[in-house]
Amino acid sequence: MLYPEPIQDLVQELSKLPGVGPKTAQRLAFFLLNMPKGEAELLASAILAARSRIRYCSECFNFTDADPCAICRNSARDDAWIMVVEHPKDVVAMEKTREFKGRYHVLHGAISPMEGIGPDDLKVRELLARLQQKTPREIVLATSSSLEGEATALYLARLLKPMGYKVTRIARGLPMGGDLDYTDEMTLAKALEGRQEA
Repeated sequence: MLYPEPIQDLVQELSKLPGVGPKTAQRLAFFLLNMPKGEAELLASAILAARSRIRYCSECFNFTDADPCAICRNSARDDAWIMVVEHPKDVVAMEKTREFKGRYHVLHGAISPMEGIGPDDLKVRELLARLQQKTPREIVLATSSSLEGEATALYLARLLKPMGYKVTRIARGLPMGGDLDYTDEMTLAKALEGRQEA
């Protein structure tokens, strides 16, 4: 039995979310249809507000609703360190450790030749432009330990070291293939402490 078109459209759109297959999309659609109208409107409103108000910070490229973002505006942060991460969620994961007091730079992805993603598809040019304005003492590469994250870290290390920057990589205490946002705060803190020359 086919569903009415609005339900089919909802299932189709929900199935585009990461990790959501057709059956999960179907369950979510029926959950949304059965929730109180006011709650559904709040959810829709929150999605639309986030899409319209959130943008990239002009300095670090993290998500923000004010430019520059709160971290970049914070004068107590140490300009001598820049941590390069793949995604905005990685900034949140690192901030939960309360160990890193420097600045961030968000690449918005990782090098992945299989998916056609190269350095030009990431915020690498913006990182280089930023380094021309402020010279940090150390650049910490905190990409994931996946093949793509390792390739990105290697590319950045080879790019930045000849320019005279001290480039370190967070310690390998993170599980292979693991993402920063799924790692507990203590493991991230120890990985930051044990960073090595990249």
